[in-house]
Amino acid sequence: MQPSVFDLVQQMGHEQVVFCHDPHSGLNAIIAIHNTTLGPALGGTRLWNYGSHQDAVVDALRLSRGMTYKAAISGLNLGGGKAVIIGDAATVKSEGLWRRYGKFVNSLNGKYITAEDVNTSARDMEYISLETEHVTGVPEYMGGSGDPSPFTAYGVFIGMKASAKKVWGNDSLSGKKVLVQGVGHVGQYLVGHLIEEGAKVYISDINETKIKETVDKFRSVEVVAGDKIFDMEMDVYAPCALGATVNTESINKMKCPIIAGAANNQLADENVHGPMLVQKGIVYAPDFLINAGGLINVGAELDGYNRERVMGNVEKIYDRTLEIYKLSEAENIHAQAAAMKLAEKRLADIANVKSRL
Repeated sequence: MQPSVFDLVQQMGHEQVVFCHDPHSGLNAIIAIHNTTLGPALGGTRLWNYGSHQDAVVDALRLSRGMTYKAAISGLNLGGGKAVIIGDAATVKSEGLWRRYGKFVNSLNGKYITAEDVNTSARDMEYISLETEHVTGVPEYMGGSGDPSPFTAYGVFIGMKASAKKVWGNDSLSGKKVLVQGVGHVGQYLVGHLIEEGAKVYISDINETKIKETVDKFRSVEVVAGDKIFDMEMDVYAPCALGATVNTESINKMKCPIIAGAANNQLADENVHGPMLVQKGIVYAPDFLINAGGLINVGAELDGYNRERVMGNVEKIYDRTLEIYKLSEAENIHAQAAAMKLAEKRLADIANVKSRL
């Protein structure tokens, strides 16, 4: 028997979950607010054709929890939230849907601030902005920061380099075999950084159009079938699609010393698979740490956007990744647990500050 929504909310410690429905536009959305200790909950809106409402709820809850940790460990004064819209991105998008969704976001009075995510764009955020000011990642011509994907990809890239430093003693990725699973916006930018670095890049994606785009853009990449990913030897596995690809089955097959990618919730069960990776000798760069570049970028809009300052903050991911590995070894815990411990300490410290005069 599956746990109820209320059971899941209680288990994960969420503050609020909002269900949004509008039959005229076809909107079916879930906004999950996990924690606002540090500030308003900022997190993107994901559009996905979920198999069930239960799947959508679970995804929203897991993603929003991850945003809390992502903001906390990145030193941002933001809370964790996320929204999902159920539907086929090829057919459901419309101005009416986005503006109706914007009204739901606005009804939360700034407790949740949205941004783009999987299958959503800066143009979609522009429609949302017609109904609420609680949106970031709007196009640059509107004074926003535009697509956050380049910043997410760059953070993953330097987190990967820090992981290389940990494993090989230097952070060069030249000549290393890197498999990028998922070549959407973030994945393609990551491929660009890796090729510029001199890495040997392999790609995989369920979307043949994305594969063709990437091959046309980067002629040197090699395509790997989805069911062959874990059969090959590689230096770095970079999951950049949906989560839970690091699981018992895949870990048992893996032939790589590093996992560092952009996907959220890469570990199917962090309490099981974090220790499994340690046992197998695989260095895992915590996802919510190294994929925080996009959040750092859109969050900067709230204080007056400055690209140079954003890049400086994204570059801090390198040292923070090495700090996590050091803590992991010192306390004999897996890297995900070490990253969560640092994030939770900041949350507790700031909660204490706010509770006192």
